[in-house]
Amino acid sequence: MLALGSPTISFRASSGCNHLLKELQQIWTEIGETLADQDRMLLELERACLEIYRRKVDEAANTKARLHQSVAAKEAELATLMATLGELNIDSPIRKEKRSSSLKEKLASVEPLLDNLKMKKEARMKQFSDIRTQIEKISEEISGYDNLNNSLISSLTLDEHDLSSRKLTEYQGHLHTLQKEKSDRLQKVLGFVNEVHSLCGVLGLDFGKTISEVDPSLQRTNTEQSTNISNRTLEGLEQTILKLKMERTARIQKLKDVVASLFELWNLMDSSKEEMSKFSRITYILGNAEPDITHPGLLSADVIEQASAEVERLTELKASRMKELVMKRRSELEEICRMTHIEPDTNTAAEKSSALIDSGLVDPSELLANIEAQILKVKEEALSRKEITDRIDRWLFACEEENWLEDYNQDDSRYSAGRGVHINLKRAERARVTVNKIPAIVDNLINKTLAWEDERKTSFLYDGVRLVSILEDYKVSRRQKEEEKKRSRDQKKIQDLLLTEKEAMYGSRPSPRKSNSFRKPNGYRANGNGSMTPNPRRNSVGGGTPELLTPRSYSGRQNGYFKETRRLSTAPLNFVAISKEDTMSYATSVCGSVLGSPPRD
Repeated sequence: MLALGSPTISFRASSGCNHLLKELQQIWTEIGETLADQDRMLLELERACLEIYRRKVDEAANTKARLHQSVAAKEAELATLMATLGELNIDSPIRKEKRSSSLKEKLASVEPLLDNLKMKKEARMKQFSDIRTQIEKISEEISGYDNLNNSLISSLTLDEHDLSSRKLTEYQGHLHTLQKEKSDRLQKVLGFVNEVHSLCGVLGLDFGKTISEVDPSLQRTNTEQSTNISNRTLEGLEQTILKLKMERTARIQKLKDVVASLFELWNLMDSSKEEMSKFSRITYILGNAEPDITHPGLLSADVIEQASAEVERLTELKASRMKELVMKRRSELEEICRMTHIEPDTNTAAEKSSALIDSGLVDPSELLANIEAQILKVKEEALSRKEITDRIDRWLFACEEENWLEDYNQDDSRYSAGRGVHINLKRAERARVTVNKIPAIVDNLINKTLAWEDERKTSFLYDGVRLVSILEDYKVSRRQKEEEKKRSRDQKKIQDLLLTEKEAMYGSRPSPRKSNSFRKPNGYRANGNGSMTPNPRRNSVGGGTPELLTPRSYSGRQNGYFKETRRLSTAPLNFVAISKEDTMSYATSVCGSVLGSPPRD
């Protein structure tokens, strides 16, 4: 029988086991078990205990193996997480533990770090997911919801084995790029939308309908779907703006034509200010550039229709008053021609125009347009003739001064003391200076007129007569007048000589009264200071002195002379008003009256 302390048992029984063994031996003794049976039963008991110990050892070995496996798995998971998160610089706590450390201690040391890395992985995956969601959303807005770029999205597929900071930075950089592109596109879309809104306001169009035709998201007010900022949307907005601008240009041109017609009709119809004020808003476009026309509704279809309706109304009213308008514009043409000394076209004379309108052979509108064209042509011609007409005015003024000086020189009392005499003396001095310039003025005027004619290959007509002919005739008549003055002075000397001889033969007798032909009794008019100033009328010394011819003499508008001399093309003018024979007969009659009347005894 083996004792409990035998080395074959090789275990140290506790005091409790020894006590139980002793109690078992006592019971066996009392029962009367033999030693062989006791040894057999003790051997069985020892075997049972060894079996129990073996089971416990096996269980402990299994537990150890499982712990080794868990530690290895945890270490592998830790390494995987560190590689996934890109945190390779973290040292494993398992490697740091000493070899004497138990498996449970190693397992306990790695679990907190493993849990921390798992939480970090979940957070990192959430970051990636959020960034991917934003990228997908922005990509949808940029690419268009119907034309999503799948290749771009597939390139951003989340890889759970690569959640490193480098990869996260790459995602974030891509997101920032898309966000900047979105911001730029939103600014561009907003600018386009504002321009469309402004153009629709000016044109009176429905902004919501116009913008929705480009893309419904531009008008959508909810946030379920973001604004489409794709290239298609931008191109659609650009095309819409281009169409609206073209429509604006067309409407502006149409409205300008309507406004021009309105102004023309208003002027023709003498419309009241109250009637014109109804359309004062649309007249604003005439003086402004196209980009400056921003008033809402100014180019709407209703405004254009109202203006067009007014044009139609005035046109109908004009048709009923066309004859009156034709006569009025013809009178204006004649007045302009009179002021500019240009002969109006006789084809549109008042009598002829009236007869044509009454007969229905001519459309009054065409006749009115013809007269309007003539008015424009006369104004343009008057502008080209201005330099010459100004010189003509200077010449006419000099002629008037010459006539005034002649009247002044015939006044015997011009040197007598009186109020205002010194004023007339000063004017006479100025008039002599002006009269002395007349030949040079006439020559310069002829040269200017000839240059004008050479340049335009046409004659310069003044009240229907060629100005050069008038000036040449004036020079001739002026020369003849000088000759008549000289002959008159010679005749007067002869008369005075005959009177002196008669007085010597028959004695002294009173001098005959001077004829009124030599002095005008009414040649003065009162001026502002009460003095008498000669009127600038065309009278010369003696009834036989020819009148100087000027354009006013031809026109007949300033005096009554030469009313029948305007038809120069059929008969030449007689620029000597009184023939030389009349002058000689006058001198003979004077001499005969003196010599042929001897005193009666």
